[in-house]
Amino acid sequence: MIGRRGLGLVFGFCIGAGVAVQGRINGALGARLADGIAAATISFGTGLIALLIAFAVSPALRAGVTKVRNAVLDGNLPRWQLLGGLCGAFFVAAQGLTIAAIGVTAFTVAVVAGQLASSLMVDRLGLAPNGRTPVTPWRIGAAALGITGVVLSAGGGSAPTAATTGVPDYLLIVLPALAGIGLAWQQAVNGRVGATGGPFTATLINFAVGLTALLLFDLYTLFTTGLPADFPTDPWLYTGGLIGVAFIALAAVTVGMTGVLLLGLTSVAGQLVAAALLDAADGKLSLTAIVSCGIVLCAVVVASGAGRSAPPDQA
Repeated sequence: MIGRRGLGLVFGFCIGAGVAVQGRINGALGARLADGIAAATISFGTGLIALLIAFAVSPALRAGVTKVRNAVLDGNLPRWQLLGGLCGAFFVAAQGLTIAAIGVTAFTVAVVAGQLASSLMVDRLGLAPNGRTPVTPWRIGAAALGITGVVLSAGGGSAPTAATTGVPDYLLIVLPALAGIGLAWQQAVNGRVGATGGPFTATLINFAVGLTALLLFDLYTLFTTGLPADFPTDPWLYTGGLIGVAFIALAAVTVGMTGVLLLGLTSVAGQLVAAALLDAADGKLSLTAIVSCGIVLCAVVVASGAGRSAPPDQA
């Protein structure tokens, strides 16, 4: 029978697959709108609307919000742990500010490197609900393997364009690395909120905070470039937010089972495998993609074994 950690691995893989599918949908929407930030705002907005409808008709879900509010008022849940959605908004902003200059390849590698390195420290500090997990050579090796797999996978990625972003050169790599660091922190604090009020309460707060930040950023772009000229009518282009609701809620549960590093590795593995399957469906599957998936799956095995040999402290 599958144990708690094994179930967490399955969930993490599903989260990564959801991220890959959402990325394809939001990417297509952004291309149609010629504005990736607007696509992300629509994704956050549709997800938040769906959540608000669910909370409006479910007293059990509303009770979770009450638990979080009481925990904040009692001092049991620090207010800063409600701000995980800022990291999602920052990630999207970093995409829009840097990808045109450095390309998807460098962006992806910088994000994953920041995410996995940060996961080691987030687990060590015990920010996630599963408690503290020490930094060991095996865990460091697993993170390095994960980064290696992503570097290999990104080897055939798109090249940067000659576009000028207005971002100083030294920030072009720093920003996506910081976005990756933020993703690890986001998973940890959303897990804390989820442990208090349930995963959908954590997701509601995440989407509300993220959408607020994106709308503020959109005010700037509205004055500089204006609204998109045309909005597509294909319904599937607007489903990214619903997928985001599912995998953020699942992540809020899973992080307490696996810790942040293992969740990050399994989600990266899920993204790569899902992307490979999508490429295969388009007749574009490569040997490099298969090998990179294998390397990241090995990293998951190493990290999972390290976690069993060094149980986390619950202090």
